[in-house]
Amino acid sequence: MTRANTSTGPREAPSGSGEGATAERILDAAVVAFGSRGYEAVSLDALAEGLGIRKQSILYWFPSKEAILQAVIDRCAAELAGALEASLSTAGDGWARVEAVVRSVFRLAARRPALLGLVREASRLGPPAATRLVMALDPLVERAASFLGAEMDAGRMRRHEPRLLLLAIYSTVVGMITEVEVLRALGEEPTARSLVRRRQEILRLLRSALLVEAPASRGAEAQELAGGRGRVGLGGV
Repeated sequence: MTRANTSTGPREAPSGSGEGATAERILDAAVVAFGSRGYEAVSLDALAEGLGIRKQSILYWFPSKEAILQAVIDRCAAELAGALEASLSTAGDGWARVEAVVRSVFRLAARRPALLGLVREASRLGPPAATRLVMALDPLVERAASFLGAEMDAGRMRRHEPRLLLLAIYSTVVGMITEVEVLRALGEEPTARSLVRRRQEILRLLRSALLVEAPASRGAEAQELAGGRGRVGLGGV
């Protein structure tokens, strides 16, 4: 007879078995539900009904709704960090790295809107959910703060407190993406073109606020705008 999970974390799937697919389905559904409707608005009963399974099946893998939230925060933070690391691995120096991060977040928002919604929801919930998210992303934040500090010391960026600057950039970018989600909730589906336009607006704002001297000419900026207008797929975000 199967024993119910009584630990504080998710139950581990037996090695070499396909049973873990159920736990993955639960987490997939939870990311979408928590990220789009909000954590408090989603019950385990509703989650089970959407998956076509019994509530007891969820509790076999996760002892509580809070445990599911912890698991999806860890998963989404890892996916977000992975996407940012991948974009930075091919980025240049200086402003190019800021631009690469913004582009990466907008691409992720286009492909996985629920993931960014979950990140936003974890921040809104406050501790312990927000603390867990911050701790998961802290190594990346430390690197980003060091990068910004070095750019300021070199005179290429305006002097600010690096961590406060990161918080402002995070709020600005996520706020713009949140606007996209609000439009979707109101029935106005954002297009790839509108996401490109918002990304360009964010980059212009950050460039003006951060850089001591603008690195791009008006001609290059116009070329970027023209390129954005010509893209119609999500790959252009």
